[in-house]
Amino acid sequence: MDMNDLLNMGAQIFSQSEMSGQNGSNLDLGTLASALSGLAGGNSENGGIDLGAIIGKMQDGGMAEMAQSWLGDGDNQPMSGNDVTDMFGADRISAFASQLGLSEEEAIGGLRDAMPQMVDQASSGGSLLDSIGGVSGAINLASKLFSR
Repeated sequence: MDMNDLLNMGAQIFSQSEMSGQNGSNLDLGTLASALSGLAGGNSENGGIDLGAIIGKMQDGGMAEMAQSWLGDGDNQPMSGNDVTDMFGADRISAFASQLGLSEEEAIGGLRDAMPQMVDQASSGGSLLDSIGGVSGAINLASKLFSR
C-alpha cells in the first residue's frame, strides 16, 4: 500500500467514523486526505505520512505499548482523545479542525478511528521500514519500545 492509498484509506475511515460526526462524514475525501497528510508530517511535495515521527511521539508520550499494538499483527489498542492531542499537539489539532470546518471534538474523534488503522496498514508490507530507516531503524525503534 503506497502513501496515497494509505491517506485515502485514512480519509475514508475518518469520514465513516461516528466520532467525526455529520460534519466529518460530509467532507471531500481528497481534502481530508491532504489535511491528514499535513497533520501526520507529510511534506508538500509528495504528501504522505511521517510514520517514524508518529511512532517516536507515541514512544515519547508514554504510548509505546499502544504503538506496539498498531505495528504488530494483533488488535490495535484504541486511542483516547487525550492520546490524539498528546500525539499531535493542541495547536495542530485546532488547525486541522479549522482547515476542515470541524469542531476539535469531531477532528479528534475521526483521528481516534483513523490513526491506529493507518499505522497498522503502513506497517504491514514494509513501507514503515522505509520511513524509519530500514531494518536498522526498525531494530533501533523496537529496542526503544521494548526497553521502557
